[in-house]
Amino acid sequence: MWYVSTRGMAPRIDFEGALFSGYAPDGGLYMPEELPQLSRETLREWSMLSYPSLVKELCSLFIGPELIPRDDLNDLIDRAFSRFRHREVVHLSRLRNGLNVLELWHGVTYAFKDMSLCCAAQFLQYFLQKRKRHITVVVGTSGDTGSAAIESVHGAKNVDIIVLLPKGHCTKIQELQMTTVLRDNVHVFGVEGNSDELDEPIKTVFADVAFVKKHNLMSLNSINWSRVLVQIAHHFFAYFRCAPSLDTHPLPPVEVVVPTGAAGNLAAGCIAQKMGLPIHLVVAVNSNDIIHRTIQWGDFSLSKAVKPTLASAMDIQLAEAVTSQSVSDEAITQTMGRCWQENEYLLCPHSAVAVSCHYQQVDRQQPSPPRCCLAPASAAKFPEAVRAARLTLDTPAEILALEHKETRCTPMRKGDDWTRMLRDTIEDLSQQWQGRFQNLPA
Repeated sequence: MWYVSTRGMAPRIDFEGALFSGYAPDGGLYMPEELPQLSRETLREWSMLSYPSLVKELCSLFIGPELIPRDDLNDLIDRAFSRFRHREVVHLSRLRNGLNVLELWHGVTYAFKDMSLCCAAQFLQYFLQKRKRHITVVVGTSGDTGSAAIESVHGAKNVDIIVLLPKGHCTKIQELQMTTVLRDNVHVFGVEGNSDELDEPIKTVFADVAFVKKHNLMSLNSINWSRVLVQIAHHFFAYFRCAPSLDTHPLPPVEVVVPTGAAGNLAAGCIAQKMGLPIHLVVAVNSNDIIHRTIQWGDFSLSKAVKPTLASAMDIQLAEAVTSQSVSDEAITQTMGRCWQENEYLLCPHSAVAVSCHYQQVDRQQPSPPRCCLAPASAAKFPEAVRAARLTLDTPAEILALEHKETRCTPMRKGDDWTRMLRDTIEDLSQQWQGRFQNLPA
């Protein structure tokens, strides 16, 4: 399996190359040169698999055995999911009025980013140990990516991670999950700006191809193919759990509602479609509706500013599928309240964006195929939104404990040269690694 840039101006590379890359040298994203087409019989066989087994089958299609032998691949994926709280890793809750909620948040940081990042980290460690290399991972986060990335690599001997978070634009819990990890290889910056603004110095640094190569930089944001790859699996899992039967011809469709910000999860669903999975994708966004406007009217223009919303991880403009809907803060809290009243089931605000789309269809009494709403995070991470919906929350002990931990975060203030600060930090980490490497026993 080879990977090529979406802009078509970079040499093709293998999975290892795509894993360790951010943007391609021509500024594009690495994607598979071709997508496997799955037969009806393969889909029937896969429908019986557990979620981890499904991830293994999918990964084996895109990672050649010459890079990671199948037994090693299986072990890495088992290790990645070993700390999830739910024995199935993901869980489908079947609720009233045909509402199916696929819980993707049973990892350590209570968000779906744990699922792909824990696997990506295992793949990284596998290759780094074989090559005796060091890398610096640079991540910009709107909330959940940073904490999941830190969780996946903290303490690793040959990985440093730099995370830029938008100070005051994450929830307090999201921020504490990042700033309370005091490991030597974790470096967190609090940026006085929003998620789009903090991406600018990262893009500038990665545009310097010589600098990226010299310092072994990589990204674990949605642009990294390994993350998209693992996320394909839960679209298959959603289909298999919600399709009424796989004995009909053609196979029955299932609607998957994807709450999205930067569209990485959506991209995974589009790839699953192209591989032959009969899902219909509905893109659910908050009032930062650039994806909705693009799909509905071809309007890819930026608004004057990103609007802070209850679904903060989706407060993004820079990011297509079949249909889309935009959901207001008011609709988010109403959906959270309705879901609790009907099911005693507490949604996070991002999950509520997806479920709001479901309720709109139910209320119109329009016939539709079975529908699965993806739930990207636990309500426990968003107490402010829960209070706004006039609901109560039973907060897990490990989240409560964050309040009492020491924090560490370097400010990036308005007026500072954020690109310079980022480059200087990367250079310092490279020098430290070179010093450690030279002192290692032969």
